Amino acid sequence: MSNESGVEPARRRGMANEVADRVRDAIFTGVYAPGAQLREVELATALQVSRGPVREALLRLEREGLVQSQWHRGTTVTTLSAQDAEELNSLRGALEQLAVERLAEHASEEDHAAIRRTVDRMSRAEDEHAIVRLDLAFHDAVYAAAHHSRLERAWQAIRSQVHLFLLMRVELNRSNYAQHIETEHRELATVLEARDTERALLLFAEHRRHAFDLLRTADAEEQP
Repeated sequence: MSNESGVEPARRRGMANEVADRVRDAIFTGVYAPGAQLREVELATALQVSRGPVREALLRLEREGLVQSQWHRGTTVTTLSAQDAEELNSLRGALEQLAVERLAEHASEEDHAAIRRTVDRMSRAEDEHAIVRLDLAFHDAVYAAAHHSRLERAWQAIRSQVHLFLLMRVELNRSNYAQHIETEHRELATVLEARDTERALLLFAEHRRHAFDLLRTADAEEQP
């Protein structure tokens, strides 16, 4: 309920954010798989909150593209289609090109150190979910090093869907992802630090293509 000033109480908004964080983490750790239903009553009971914050949290996750709401199905975890994957891949490519070009001009030694640290942590990751989080953290560091606030916000707008995309890629070939992810990112970090923009753009494109081709092949095999 609003107070006399008409401003929504901060506590309720904070609770909705916390619920969104909990549900997002549950999706990213596989508790809720793509296509799984998310029922307000069950979530409210599990999280020991009222349905209001849950409803707000699900709306926030829908804006992120993590969940979908349909009148006849309720709210479900997003299942990325082949078209979704293609659009994400092409948009990510456009954003990464600008990020790499700006990084070559604006990145500091501290920025490159932050990128290297994410790669170093990959060898110590306990499972595929941890590796995916570090994969995204690497790209977070790249966008931060570009020093372009609107570009970074554009990346954040699709980040959750890219996370889903990577989880799908892991499910299709766990061993391949785990074996090559650190090597690929270490090579990316090296060319970025050398400020070799042309080589970096080629390697980033190849990095994206590995995952996209795997998903495209799997989708084609499922077609009747």
